[in-house]
Formats: sequence, structure tokens, C-alpha cells
Amino acid sequence: MTETTNELRETVRRRYAEAAVTVTAGGSSCCGDEAATTLELDDVFGSALYTQLDRSNLPVAAVAASLGCGNPTAVADLHEGERVLDLGSGGGIDVLLSAKRVGAEGFAYGVDMTAEMLDLARANAARAGATNVEFLQGTIEDIPLPDAAVDVVISNCVINLSTDKPAVLGEMFRVLTPGGRIGISDVVAEDHLTADQRAERGEYVGCIAGALSQSEYLDGLTAVGFVNATVEFTNTVADQMHGAIIRAAKPADGSPATATSTSTAGTGTSTAAASCCSPVKASTCCEPEAKAACCHTSGTTTALPTSCGCRG
Repeated sequence: MTETTNELRETVRRRYAEAAVTVTAGGSSCCGDEAATTLELDDVFGSALYTQLDRSNLPVAAVAASLGCGNPTAVADLHEGERVLDLGSGGGIDVLLSAKRVGAEGFAYGVDMTAEMLDLARANAARAGATNVEFLQGTIEDIPLPDAAVDVVISNCVINLSTDKPAVLGEMFRVLTPGGRIGISDVVAEDHLTADQRAERGEYVGCIAGALSQSEYLDGLTAVGFVNATVEFTNTVADQMHGAIIRAAKPADGSPATATSTSTAGTGTSTAAASCCSPVKASTCCEPEAKAACCHTSGTTTALPTSCGCRG
């Protein structure tokens, strides 16, 4: 039986609450392995993806609670004085690393929906003596920060877990300052894999079944207004599914814009078309019935919602 949106979200929340409790009790758990109890799971998920220097400067519990598929703080190229937001901040490893990189004049926020993870993250921040951090309870589809609040948004293997990814992408754009950027680590599928084929390769809560494809990621970022979007495969996490680095920027004038986006896998590069919910494509790339259901439009208006998930 297919899980509903609310059931999927609760499954994710419960899994990560259990992971936080496990780490607090002295083990660790992760995106990839449900029963894992060692600090370093493997070279696909978890703390092994961080340098020894990064790990040695943090509380053990923050490192043990690393559930991601990359190191977004390195991807984002953070600078002194910047304000950073980590989506799905878990035990706080990326927030604490960000806080060190941006220094006393900068600030690092973390957003997580799981109370147990927030408790763990706040305890880790206290142990680390970090004063330029704040952990907020909320969902990544409805970020509890005002418009233009941060310079950089990072996330580590969390967006694939969302049940409303267009809303997440729209929220990232909203909270960024003009000229701000994203540096995301996530699991991404090759374009030819259907949703069913992705589900065959792993669970939704295991960061596999809910992964976007390269084109879906690029189209989604372009649809909400990001420019210079790229998706670069870095390592294989399942058959024809990869850990990836996703980068994009908000235009310097703050307004949504249509841009060229590229996907990189090995030596291949492709350009993504605009979302079928963009004004340019709305009348051509979806059947009218599908467009009405997904984009909430008859196809005659040019004012289309940024949260629309329709794809050609």
C-alpha cells in the first residue's frame, strides 16, 4: 500500500528520532543502514564523508549523528561573516562546522522537525561552546525564518526525504538574500529512472526512493528563480543513483529569473529545459488536465505558483 504524504513524513520523523536517541545512548544510525551502530557507517553515508580535522574539532555525538551523503559546508565555500542555514540539521554537525567557518561575525541556523534531534543538536552546540548558532523547530517546506534572512543555504541528504520538494526549493529561494547561493549534498537519480525504479533500489526513508532525477532538480531550481544551477554526480549510492553536489544562486536583484542549468555525470553535460509550469512552457509541455491539477491554472495565465511540481 502506498503511504500518504503525512505517513511518509511521520515515518521519516520517527526514523530520525530513533537515530537521535541511539546516538544519545552511544551508537549511531543513518540514512543508509537502519541497524547501524558504529560511528563510521561506510564511505557512502555518514561521518566518514568529513575530514578527520573537521571531525576532531566537534563533539563526538555531533559526528555520530551525521546521517548525510556529503559535506555541504565544503561545497558551499563559506566565508567570514556570512549567515548560513542548514535544512534538516539533525545532530548539528554542519551547523557547527558552518559556525566555525563564518566566524564570530557570521551566524549559522539549523532547521529540523524532529524534537529529539533538536535536543541533541543544542546539547552538541553547548559542548562545542558555539555561540553563533541557533536551532529552530520547523519543516523545510515552511522555513521559520523571514525573507532574505541568510546568505547561504546548505543541506545534507535531506531534500530527497521531503514530500513536497517544489515547496522546499521555493523556500530556499525566499530566505536567501539577493545574490545568495545554495550548496547542497543529496542523492540524485539518473534521468531515465522512473519513480518506481527508484523505489526498487531503496526505501524512501533510506534516501533513495524519494530522490529527484538530475533534470527534475534542475527544472525545479529554475522554476522558482535560481540561476546557474548545476548538479554534479560524485559517487554511486545505488544502481544508477548517486551522491551529488547541487549548486545555484539567487539573482543579484532578488527577482526570479530563467537560467541555463547543467547536469554533470562523468564527462556528460546537458542543459535543462524550463519547468512546464513556467509561463513559457505552460501551454505546451503538459496536457491541459494535468496542468490544471498540478499548476492550478487553465493554461491561459502567466502568473504561475512557484511551488508547482508539474514536469514535462
